[in-house]
This record gives sequence, structure tokens and C-alpha cells, in this order.
Amino acid sequence: MPRHDRGAPWVRTRLRTAPLSTIAFGVLVLVTAFLAAVLPRAVEAYETDGLRESLASVSPDSTVLELRAPAPGLERPERARADAVSPEALAAVHDTVRGLLPTPLRADPAQSAYGVRTAKSLVALDASLPRPDGLPPRFTAFAQSGAAGHATVREGRLPTAGAVTVDTRVVEGAVTAETARTMRLRTGSELTLGGFTDGPLTVRITGILEPLHPKRSYWSAEPVQRTPALTNNGGRPAQLYWEAGVLLAPGAAPALLGGQGEPEKYWRMAPETERLTGADASALVAAVASLENGPGLVRMRGVAGPTAQLSTGLEQVVGSYTAAREAITPVVAVAAFGIAAVAVVVLVMSGGLAAARREAELALLRARGGSLRGITGRLLAETAVPALPAAACGLLLAMLVIDEAGSLPSVLGAGAVALLACAVLPVRALVAHRRPRAHLERDDLAHSRPGARRTIAELTLLVLAVGSVAALRRRGTGGSGDLLVSAAPVLVGLVAALVLVRLYPLPLRWAAGPAARLRGVVGFLSLARAGRSPASVATLPLLALLTALTTAAFGGSVLQGVADARDRAALLATGADALVSTTDGAALPAGLARAVGDVKGVRQVTAVSIMYASEGASDEAQSLPVVGVEPDSYAEVARRMGLGGFEAGRLEVGDGVLDAVASPDVAERLGRAPRRIVTDGGPVRVRITEVRPRTPALTEGEFLLVDAAGLKGVGAPTTLLAAGAGLDAKALRTAVREAGADLSVTLRGDERAALSDTPLQEGAERIYVWAVAAGAGYAVLALVFGLLRTAPERAALLARLRTLGMTARQGRRLLGLEALPQALLAAAGGMAVGWVTVGLLAPGIDLDRLALAGAAGVTAPDAVLRADMWSLVLPAAGAVLLAGAVAVAQAWWAGRRTPITHLRAGDMR
Repeated sequence: MPRHDRGAPWVRTRLRTAPLSTIAFGVLVLVTAFLAAVLPRAVEAYETDGLRESLASVSPDSTVLELRAPAPGLERPERARADAVSPEALAAVHDTVRGLLPTPLRADPAQSAYGVRTAKSLVALDASLPRPDGLPPRFTAFAQSGAAGHATVREGRLPTAGAVTVDTRVVEGAVTAETARTMRLRTGSELTLGGFTDGPLTVRITGILEPLHPKRSYWSAEPVQRTPALTNNGGRPAQLYWEAGVLLAPGAAPALLGGQGEPEKYWRMAPETERLTGADASALVAAVASLENGPGLVRMRGVAGPTAQLSTGLEQVVGSYTAAREAITPVVAVAAFGIAAVAVVVLVMSGGLAAARREAELALLRARGGSLRGITGRLLAETAVPALPAAACGLLLAMLVIDEAGSLPSVLGAGAVALLACAVLPVRALVAHRRPRAHLERDDLAHSRPGARRTIAELTLLVLAVGSVAALRRRGTGGSGDLLVSAAPVLVGLVAALVLVRLYPLPLRWAAGPAARLRGVVGFLSLARAGRSPASVATLPLLALLTALTTAAFGGSVLQGVADARDRAALLATGADALVSTTDGAALPAGLARAVGDVKGVRQVTAVSIMYASEGASDEAQSLPVVGVEPDSYAEVARRMGLGGFEAGRLEVGDGVLDAVASPDVAERLGRAPRRIVTDGGPVRVRITEVRPRTPALTEGEFLLVDAAGLKGVGAPTTLLAAGAGLDAKALRTAVREAGADLSVTLRGDERAALSDTPLQEGAERIYVWAVAAGAGYAVLALVFGLLRTAPERAALLARLRTLGMTARQGRRLLGLEALPQALLAAAGGMAVGWVTVGLLAPGIDLDRLALAGAAGVTAPDAVLRADMWSLVLPAAGAVLLAGAVAVAQAWWAGRRTPITHLRAGDMR
């Protein structure tokens, strides 16, 4: 057949017939593919940022890899011993062991170093050095490489080494400016270090150094090398002495071999963190385990010696990060499942809308002999033309937005979206037109009846939902990789949607009877129309809305719970809005309470004294904390802070007995009868009148509150608590600074700011918020698609009613009321299901881990997940308002046209 006699290509013809629909479908696929591709990349990006931040935020001595080997023993000749610690020999080992680090560990050559040091510090015999408690200072000698590249010389020059041997007793050295200032050293000073058999080692200071990067690994892997520190000798009474470091020339290492400082060789490798990703966390832990006690250590010993040992704190840092990630990931997965479920519903609805629009066309093709294979193949080609390029563009856009992430999850996500988008319309057509039909059957809620297959599918979904909720309540979110547990909120929402769809016709029938007896026809017609809407139109939008509302309610409750947990943890850290105390435990200056009380925003101030008592004459140890307070002011502060509030009258003093408020453990031991305890001021009788789990002065542990006026031997207050949500922090610090120099101020707001999000937490919360927003957008699209599905029928009905005398205002009311039952059902169901979901899943969500992941030294507030009312009400109200607005807008648009536009002879709508 000649080419000009052939018909026009099917795909081109169909796409030209409905260009706007094709463009809208392509945009929907592009956005969905972008979200499916960008989500795993965003998760990997914030996990990578979290890992790098975790490694960068700790001190270098916690992350550096240090390989140590003892210096050669006396059994070897002195020449061989000196050669073994020469800079050339150490450098050769350093270069080799760097190459032996297992993947993904890589050493940062700029911050790595090697050398010889004294594992045991040496006593400095010079009388001119500071001695806090009469004890001489001790110095650790470092013959370390690379000093010239990591410091500037403020005075003098860098140390050099000539022909140094084991017997050399005079060497050159350098100290940092901080060490020189603390230890009273200068260029030309001499350090006399004991611990050598044939006389002390003299170190002549030739230079004062200023570290270029004092916080990085070269200087901070062993902080004493940079900054002297006071050390406790562990005796009774405790005495302090200085520990400092002195830097020798690398060639002076043999001089350290002749002493009792236990010299050792070391190779310090700072890990390179810029190339690490979140996916490397498990491999990092495995690599460190291999190096510390595994095949990696065997390889290291083959180079550094048979007794070499590698140590690092890297696995603890990565372990803390992994624990935080495992606490956060399941909650993020809830959002991912939510948006995925709603997006699938919207894509299915888009295909259903196209199939409904072409129902008559496809039925005609089938009746005229069209094969299912030919029809579905043409429909597949028709949808693939816009869907595949749109999915590819979405994938490309995701890669451009976040470039530092793996590609495979993104490709799989975008590919799944493209496959679903291409398959929906052909599958719908295949199912609907398995056999030719002479006429279309009714498919409304009043007529349709669930079949056996649907019942089995719903029961299966119910079993999955029950199992996931039970698993989450029993195991929590601590398990890794359990997708069923993370899908629990979505499954609960899906089950609730299916239940509501089955119950949906009942209230419509109940309301239709009273509405029929009303004078107007708008109410009855709206209810009748809502009940006659197609089952698919009622089911899928309701499913999308309930899933989106449940995900939003659960996520909003979790985010609010995290914020509340951090607020509570900050309060437990201070006990009040402001905490003023002395740095050495001495008494507070007189008049400080009045000065603090005059600060703007302070509502109440109370001073407390803390002492310890024994609970009986036979108890030698005084371990019971006794807090002396002023009852009125302290009770007011406790009430304002919500930490064990009580009536001031519970701390009365009478008949030689002090009424007390105690913690539960103390109350259980002492009982409610008067009990004798022994304090530093002598014995006192107390009677417990109230029991409280916490109190502002001691937010954790045991306590016993009494009136300070009746407590014998109580000293001046040592702590000041101030309550006032809007207190002026700057004015408070000024007032405290003017009262005394040795006073510290701790603000609740500062503690709360310190608990701000890590990159891991911030990224997870940002993804959850965007996922909830995207889910809401898809739910809106589902609602719009549902209305568009029946828009021609509603427009035709409105046109007929207008010919019968219905006004435009009544038409808008009719369409608005028609959309209202489904929106109200979704809103009420969404709030109810969200509330139930939070209650069901609360025992399995550890808010403390989510809120305080990575925070050290913070008291866990034992937070419990509770439903947040705003997260329940606002999305539901928005769904109702949006549904009404869309219906009214459609009525307005239909009213602009004449009835003849919608009515045609023989039109069966």
C-alpha cells in the first residue's frame, strides 16, 4: 500500500487530540520521578553530612589512628637501636602502613605524623618551674616529624640534632607558646629531665612555636604536646602537678632510648573525612576492628614489628553516629512510605481519568473487533511517549540538585515511576474491556458490591497492618531494615480508608431521608449525587487523603515531640530558666539574689544550699543530698518550672521535726514517720510530707528538701535559681559579673540551643516536612482528579437543573454540598486515624533517641509520643476547605457557559 494511503499514526493522532492532558500527565510523571529519585539522594546526603560532622565535632584524639611499637630493647646493639628510630626508618614504615589502611579509611598526609616519644612522662628537676602543690612538673618528650610545616617560630629557631646517640644527654627542643607561658620557659631555658641511668637529660629550648592549626590532629592528637594540663596524683589528699610536652628534633630520638620513660615508636594517621559518605559507616567500623584485632593488625605488624598495636576511638564516634541514624531512619521511612502510597494513588487515578474519558472510544474499538493486545499495546505506546522522557528529566533534575550521592537507588525510583505511569492506562483498559460490552454498567457506591477478591485483599492488608503495629510496639524502631515496621502508619491509614469506603454509603442513606422532607431540593440532590458517584471516584481520593492526613499527623506529632523532649532536657540541665552558682562551691555573695531579682523578666528567685547526710548513726558515708530552701520562693519556682511543684506549707518546722519533700527512693527508705538523719551540723529529725520525682535544685537522683531555717549548720547558699521565660540574659550576666568574679551563669535557652539539630537530625526533619508537604499536594491532586472524573456529568446535571429554574447560587451550593460528604469523611477519618495511629505506635517510638541523638551528658527526659492537635486539625480542615473551593470553582466555571453547551441530543450523561 502506498505510504499516502496509510492512516495517520495512532500515537501522534492521540497526543495531538489532547495536548493539554498529555502535557499535564508528563508534568505529573516528571515531578513524581524527581521525588522518587531525589529522596534517596537526599537521605544519603544528610547521612554523609552527619557522619562528617560527627567526625569533625570530636577532638582529634578520638579519631586519629595511632600505631605504636616499643623501642628496640637492650639486646640489640646501640647502633642498631639508633638506626631503628632514625627519621628515615620511621618514614619508610609510615609510608607503608598508610597504604595498608583498608577501604574506606584513608590517611590525611597533612595532619599525620610519626616519631618517638616517652610513653611515661619524665620528671622535671628544675626548681624554677611551677609547682602548684609542691609536686614537680612532668614532661613528655616528642621527637616528632613535620614541626616546620605545622608551626611558626615566634622566638628562636627549630631544634636540630647532630650526631645523637643513646648516650647523648644534651639535646635541643622547642615548646609551644602556651607551654612556655605556663611553665615559665623562654628561648635559652634548659629543662632537666630525670629518669636516665647515667645522669639527667638536658633539653635546651631553642624556639617558641605557635601552632598553625592547634585544633587539628598534629597538635591535638595528644593535647599535652600543645597545652599543659593540671593532673591529679590520685593521692589523699589529692595534689596537682603540671603535665607538659617538649618537642625534640626527629634526629634526637636515640637520646630517649637511654632513659626510663618507656620510649616507643608511633605512627599517627589522621583519617581523611572529606571523601567519606554515610554508606561507609559500617565499612569504617569493620576496618577499625580489623586494624585493632584482625587481619589488618597482622599486616601492620609485618611492617612495624611483631608487638605493634593500633588504637583509635574512631569506632566509638562512628558507633554513636550509627545509633543516631538507626533511630532516625525508621521515622523518615514513614514519610517515604506515606508519600509513595499517595503518589501511587494519584498515578493510578490519572490513568483512571484517562480511561474514563475514553471509555466509549475503547468500548467501540473492542466491539468492532479490536484485540486486547492491539489496544493495550497502542495505549502503552501512547503513555510511554510522554512518560519516559518526563521520568528521565526528573532523574536528571534530581542528580543536578544533589550531585554527591549514589545513582542506583535514584535510577530504580525513577524507573518504577515510569513503569507505573506507562502501565496504568493499558492495565485499566485491559481489565475493563476483557469482553466487549453493549452498554456501560452502573459503578456507583449504591450499586457496587465488594467482590471476594477485594475482600481477600483487604483482609491481607489488615493482617499486615496488625502485624506491623504489633512489631513496632514490641521492638520499637531500633531494628534495621524492617520496612514493614516503618510502613505501619501507612498501613493503618489504608485499612481505615477501606473501612470508611465500605461504611460511606450508610450515613448518606440515613441523611437522605430527612433531607427529602425539606422544602428545598439542594440538600437531597447533593446527598443523592454523593451516593451515586462512581466507586473508584470515592475510594481512591479517600485513600489518598487518609494516607496523607495520617502521615502528616504522625510526622507532626513526632516533630513536636522531639521539640518538647529537647525543651524538657534543657530544663533538666538547669532546673530553672537561669542557674547561678560558684565555680569552686563557695557561698554566693550577699545581695546577689536581690540583684538577680531586679533583672528584667525575672519572676522569682530562690537560693538553695546543698549538703549531705547519713540516714543513721551506723552509716559513716554521708550520701543523702539534703537541700535547704526558702519554702515560699522555692515552691513558686518549682511550680513555674513544672518540676515537682508543691505547697510551701509542706516544709513547716515544728516540735523539733522538719517537714520534707523527698524523692521516691528516699521516701521508701525513710517512711512517713519522723526519722533521724545526721548532717555536718549534727543530727536532725525529718518527716516526709510529699513525694516528688524531680526538683529544680537536683533534677536527677535522690533528694530531700527541707526548710533551710530549721537546718543546723547550714552554710550560705551556693546556688541561685531564677524563673522567668522572658528574662534579659545580657542584663543577668552583667548583674552576676558585678557581684563576683567566680560565678557562672547557665541559661535554659543556651542549653536548648546546644541541643539544636545535628546535620543528621536536621536533614531528616527537612525531608519529613517536605515529604508531608508533597503528600498533601498529591492528596489535593487526588481530590481534583476525583472531581474531574465526574465533572462532565455534574456540568450536564447543572445545565438540566438550570433549564428547570435552578439559580446559579443554588447550583454552587449543590456542587459544594455534593463534595462535602467525602471531604468531611476524609477529614474526620484522618483526624481519628491519626490520633489512633499515634497512640498505637507511641510505645515503639523512642523520642529521647530522636531528640538527643549525639548529645553527651544530657539527662533523658523520658519523653512519650503524644498526638499533636495542630497536626491533626490543620491538615483536615485544609482538606475540607479545598474540596469545597474546588467544587464551587467548578460550579462557577460551568455557570459561565450556556446550558446548550453541555446538552446534546442523545447524550446519556
